[in-house]
Parts: sequence; C-alpha cells; structure tokens
Amino acid sequence: MLLKIFAGILIFAGIYHFVNPAFYDPIMPDWFPKRMANAAGGIAEIILGVLLFLPNFRKLALLGTLILMVMFLGIHVWDLLRPRPAIGTHTVAAIRLAVQMLLVYWLFRLYQQEEVAH
Repeated sequence: MLLKIFAGILIFAGIYHFVNPAFYDPIMPDWFPKRMANAAGGIAEIILGVLLFLPNFRKLALLGTLILMVMFLGIHVWDLLRPRPAIGTHTVAAIRLAVQMLLVYWLFRLYQQEEVAH
C-alpha cells in the first residue's frame, strides 16, 4: 500500500515539473541545464510512477526509482552545503537529506524483496 502511495506521489511530482517548472529551479545548481533536467526528471518520475503500479514492471521500476533517488542525493547535499539552502534552513535541508537517504534504503530493500513477475 505504501508503495502505491509513493508511486502516486511520484506521478504527481513528475506532472508538477511541467505545471510549475520554476518550482524546481532554486534546488538546481546555476551551471545545470535547468529546463532539460526538469523535463527529464518529470518524464522519469511519471514513467517510473506508472510502472510501479504494474506487477510485470515493478522490479525494473524499483531499480529505476532507486537510481533516480540516488542521483537526487547530490542535489540535496549541494543544497545543504549552500550558505542559504533553497528549501529554507540548514536544519530543514539536513532533514530532507536524511529522509532522502531513508527513501533510498527503503527502495533498495523493496527492490531486493521484489520477485520478477512472469
């Protein structure tokens, strides 16, 4: 059940990349190609979120989502180390980083436990 809720949130977040792309700009480094990265992240989140609902693709979707969340760790570390984190305070940025690490661990454990559907 929790995975389905997460999949729904992932789809919503992916759609939000296109509804309000400026929302994601502050958490990306200035040197980063923001529009391209924003679109790629949105597409990936939508596709992975949908695939998490499909038993035949769930294991692959878990791996893809795990990789995506690991990639996001770098952005969260970068934001935490900034003089003024985009998310607000250093405390909030540290909590977000810790939650992201727990999410990575949870996805890894789910990936390990998921049987390949035939």
